[in-house]
Order: sequence, then structure tokens, then C-alpha cells
Amino acid sequence: MKGINIKYLLTCLIILCLFLGSSCLLPSLPTAPPQSSPPTTAPTEPGWTLPPTESKNLVLPDFVSVIAKVKPSVVAINTKITARDFFGQLYEEEVAGSGWITDEVGYVVTNNHVIEGANTITVTLADGRTFPASVVGADAFADVAVLKINAQNLTKMSWRDSSELRIGDWVVAIGNSLGLGISATKGIVSALGVSIPSSTGETLHDLIQTDAAINPGNSGGPLVNMAGEVVGITSVKISMVGVEGMGWAISTKVAMPIIEELINRGYVARPYLGITYRDTTPAKGIFIVQVISGSPAQEAGLKSEDIIVGFNGKEITNTDNLRQAITSCKVGQTVEIIFWRGNTQNTTYATLKESQPP
Repeated sequence: MKGINIKYLLTCLIILCLFLGSSCLLPSLPTAPPQSSPPTTAPTEPGWTLPPTESKNLVLPDFVSVIAKVKPSVVAINTKITARDFFGQLYEEEVAGSGWITDEVGYVVTNNHVIEGANTITVTLADGRTFPASVVGADAFADVAVLKINAQNLTKMSWRDSSELRIGDWVVAIGNSLGLGISATKGIVSALGVSIPSSTGETLHDLIQTDAAINPGNSGGPLVNMAGEVVGITSVKISMVGVEGMGWAISTKVAMPIIEELINRGYVARPYLGITYRDTTPAKGIFIVQVISGSPAQEAGLKSEDIIVGFNGKEITNTDNLRQAITSCKVGQTVEIIFWRGNTQNTTYATLKESQPP
């Protein structure tokens, strides 16, 4: 038997595999699954088009006219106070602030802390005239004061109820910033009805928060709307590292009745209970430190070391709660007071009197 030609067999085998397909030589490899197409949705509104663009012209705020209107009514206030240096020696220090004319006869509105403790007060008008000023009345609780200057040809400033303000409204703060003369900054109303503690320890309520720059010297100056009307009295600013664009003004809703009362009687008459008190820790309520002789509190039977937890239907958790609750009442009003004496809860009633002049 003749030997088999190996080369011939291999050639035939290769031709056969080519005819049948390459799978006979190579192992089959896994294939990727077929790609599925994303689902399509038939158009539901074939005639839909983009809405037209607004054709109204953008109206920018006119700060130039506002500042020109109010600047003649804004004043720089400079005071001299007695202070002590590092070694305890007395010296006289000058303090700068701002104010605004509320009446042609010479009434000037500012903050109480601007003129508090001043030995002398001078008011410089926008036209450069300078006058000595006397204090008509001041209220530390609301940080409002009214001065009087003997000047003529004054331009008073109009005001608007701050209740009409909206967050986002444009406002201008104008005053004696850094004691360098009258200047203006603009911003918007950032928040309304804000309550924060002031440097005097009192908590100021119903404040207007703005991002208009307010610097030392601005205190007492007006915050005005775009009609050039006073809506607030700039008063407080947070001055901490990393905190910017947060200034506050006392709302005209709060300030104007106080200004009127200061001019009429020289002080603000508020309801008076007649106790000194402090917060309790950790319990809620306020601790009575002292009951003033002859006061409504004494007549109601309250004593020192009692803890007040309710006043006129309001829960009392701290001193600020009680202060707000008292000032929200009227002189002559009878109020319910809930208090603890030892382990016993009691209820009494007090008729609030008018506070005495400072």
C-alpha cells in the first residue's frame, strides 16, 4: 500500500475548511448582545413652538435721583465722650454718626447709641453748616433718639410705612460713613421682621435686613426706598471675619411712633410691671431678682425668687420673651401671670402702670 501524501491531505483539509467556514479551525467566541434602540414617542403636539421672548425694556433703578433728593436732609453727627485709656486715664474721644431731618424746625432723628453719654453734640448739614444740638428725647430700648438744632431753611425727609416693603426691593443707605462725610450705598431688602441683640444688650425687633454696605458712622442715618422715603434707621451691623452684606435698620413701623412720643413728651411711656429679673438655668421661665416697692408686681403678690412662666397668655421662657410680652400690652391693662413659688404653681393678676420718665 502506498504511503499517504501528508502534504496533499493538508491541502485538501484547508480547502474544505475554507469552503465550510473558518469556525472549523477557530474556537467560537462569545458575541455581544444586539444593541437595543431607545424607545421613541410619536410627537403629541406637532404644531408646538417656543414661547415668544418678552419685548419690554428693562428699567434700571435711578439711584442718582434718589440720592439727590434725600442728601439735603441727611446730617453728620459728631459727639465727644469721656473714655479711659489702657492706664485708666480719662480722655475725650470723638465719635461719628448720622441722622436725618424729620421737621423743618430742626428735629433730627438718630440712634440712641450715637449720642449716649456724649458731652457735646454737633450736627453738620449737607450744605456745610454746623450747629450744636440738644437731646429732645432718647429711648435705649428701641435705640432711637431725637435731637434739636436751631437752624433755618431745612429740608425735611418724608417717610413710608415699612410694612409695605418686600424682600428684593431696592434701598439706599446714606450717612456719615467712617466719619468721612455723607456717602451712599445701595442694596436690596434681604429679610424683614428680623430680631437681633444690640451692643447695649437689648434685643431689637422687626428690623429690616439689607445687603447695602453699612459701616461705622452710618448709625442713625436713613434707609430709603426708590421714592426717596425713609423706611428705616440704620442701626446695627455684624462686624466679624467672614460675615459680609448683613446690615440692619430699625423699621419705620417701630420707629415713627417712638419719634412722635419723644418729641411730644421727651420719653417713651411703656407698660411697667416693676421687677428686676434674669433667665433661669436650665429650667424655663424667668427668675425674679427684686420686686419694686409699690409696683404692679408687688400689688399682685409677686416676690423675689418667684419664677414667671406665663404672662398674658404667652409662655415665658427667657427675659426677652417677658420684655416683649410686657411692651405689647397697654398702660392700665390687667394681665394674668403664671409663676412658680417653690414647688407650687400659682396664678395672679397685675394691672400695668405707666413707666416713669428716665
